[in-house]
Amino acid sequence: MHYFPISLPFVLFFVFLCIFLVTFIEVGILSYAYQRMGIGRRHLFSLLLLSLFGSYINIPVFQLPPEQVMSNSYVDFFGVRHMIPLVNQWPGTVIAVNLGGAVIPVVLSIYLIVKNRLYGPAVVGIALLVFIVHLLAYPVRGVGIAVPVFLPPLAATAVAITLSRKYAPSLAYISGSMGTLIGADILNLGKIQGLGAPVASIGGAGTFDGIFLTGILAVLIAGFTVKANGGSTPSQLSSR
Repeated sequence: MHYFPISLPFVLFFVFLCIFLVTFIEVGILSYAYQRMGIGRRHLFSLLLLSLFGSYINIPVFQLPPEQVMSNSYVDFFGVRHMIPLVNQWPGTVIAVNLGGAVIPVVLSIYLIVKNRLYGPAVVGIALLVFIVHLLAYPVRGVGIAVPVFLPPLAATAVAITLSRKYAPSLAYISGSMGTLIGADILNLGKIQGLGAPVASIGGAGTFDGIFLTGILAVLIAGFTVKANGGSTPSQLSSR
């Protein structure tokens, strides 16, 4: 139950992406990015790394009836190589919840909804992303349910900006992560049986990369939103 859902080159790419983003924030280019989301910048790097390395951990929930499963292999889907763990005497597909791709995004999304009081816009944003992602979700043998990596974060960005410019960063993260989890993973649990996946992880292989990139895009949206407002601080923006 401990393996990265994507191959090592993609893990290293996300690590460098985190370092690149945090460097921009530290030098002031995106200094108020996560503050616009209601998160102090000192917690940014920790959240990103927890999400990334938390993808290594899957929490078992239940097991499907026995079937022959794939083992120690990989599947390429839309340019991303998804890893299939090595298993021995595995009775059937285990349904699990991914720590970095499900637990952390759900907790953070709830926090952002409550802190910014985005109950209505969040429901609308999540519903729209659920509809979009569910249309894009595709059963992949050995992996489970997968979606094209860049489409959920791009769709979340468009929906968030349409719903609220001021809270676009928070809405992008909430809609992108929750919409992907529900639209791709939860609504397609019935399609997992017969795919031969040793572990079908909610927020794991097939969807983690899109959820993680949604968080990155949310930070960038925050930074560009602040820049568009003349570099104003969150307190100054709230007083306008």
